[in-house]
Amino acid sequence: MVTFFNKKIAFIFCAFLLLSACEQQKPKEPKNFITYDGKQIVLAPVDFSDLDEWKNDDISDLLPAFEKSCEKILQQNSEFLYDTVIKIPTAEYQRICIHFFDENITSSRQFRKFLQSNFSPWLISENGYSEGRFTSYYQTKIKASEIKDDTYKYPIFGRPDDLITVDLKSFSANLPASKIIGYAKNGELVPYYTREEIENNPKISENYPVLLWADNPVDIYFMHIQGSALAELPDGRFLSLSYAGSNGHKFRGIGAVLLENNKLEKGKTAMSDVKKWLEENYDEAKEYMNKNDRYVFFHVSDEAGIIGSQGVILTPQRSLAVDKEIIPLGALLWLETIGPDKESINKTVIAQDTGGAIKGAVRGDYFWGYGDEALSASGKMSSMGRYYILIPKEDE
Repeated sequence: MVTFFNKKIAFIFCAFLLLSACEQQKPKEPKNFITYDGKQIVLAPVDFSDLDEWKNDDISDLLPAFEKSCEKILQQNSEFLYDTVIKIPTAEYQRICIHFFDENITSSRQFRKFLQSNFSPWLISENGYSEGRFTSYYQTKIKASEIKDDTYKYPIFGRPDDLITVDLKSFSANLPASKIIGYAKNGELVPYYTREEIENNPKISENYPVLLWADNPVDIYFMHIQGSALAELPDGRFLSLSYAGSNGHKFRGIGAVLLENNKLEKGKTAMSDVKKWLEENYDEAKEYMNKNDRYVFFHVSDEAGIIGSQGVILTPQRSLAVDKEIIPLGALLWLETIGPDKESINKTVIAQDTGGAIKGAVRGDYFWGYGDEALSASGKMSSMGRYYILIPKEDE
């Protein structure tokens, strides 16, 4: 018969063994406890072996994307990479980029070995949660002209001269690491005009630079949502329209607006469904489109692809849009989430873009690609997932 005394001795002995094992396998301490905007962001160290399917990811197609990001990073002169909440010393990343160019890496196996030798993975969590929402976007294609006529009559605006962006940190280190956008009125900075004001008052936009004229206003609206487009001109040329700024107002998704107003059936709110309804009901749709106060401005380049916020052409299914206040552009991330057809997405991506609706430490927008096929896939993707940021190992 086991007495209470024997049970107590056994419990103490087991606890001693457990404590000894814990001391022998003591986990690494989290790298950072960061308080940002009232939230706690934690970076916890893991091993590459903890990344699901890490060794099965063919990262050969990531090589050109990493090279482009490195070229931009080597031009940085700030102490920390893009001065984000998660601090990565710029010099450390530049050292790795120089090493990368010296190595002449050409295969997935070489690149994986290089990453494991130079980086350590850290799981990102916010307020105790390591899972967040991952959506997807694509590059829309539009038809446009450099000359206005009866077909091409809808303007695509460049950044207005009166648009003012203020970095609060430039005024005081005690202010939040965020930016406000507005225009000067009677000697004061006030919020910039909303989408509805810009669309309904021609006097507001009469001095805006017009980059091109499009044949379809719904295409322009989707370009505002995506932040970019590939414009096909009547002579067969292509121009890339990339994000140049916004009016600073909060983004509101058109799908949710249409659903709230019973214009779409539940389960039929994919981007392709939304676009079809807007085009077929444009006169009515304008009211709902203006519920999204955010308005986006663009710039033109002759690059054959979408240029993200880091200033590089995005790579389909390798580029990720992140919260620019938290995640440094150019940072490598190991992503684990679910695709639009319930398939697993476990792969290395690079933070090369940002988005107005992408807010939070664990939040990403996955760049799916170009054209109608990408539209269909990206419109269906909205999944929970997690990611790990790859941080340079300290130079020994």
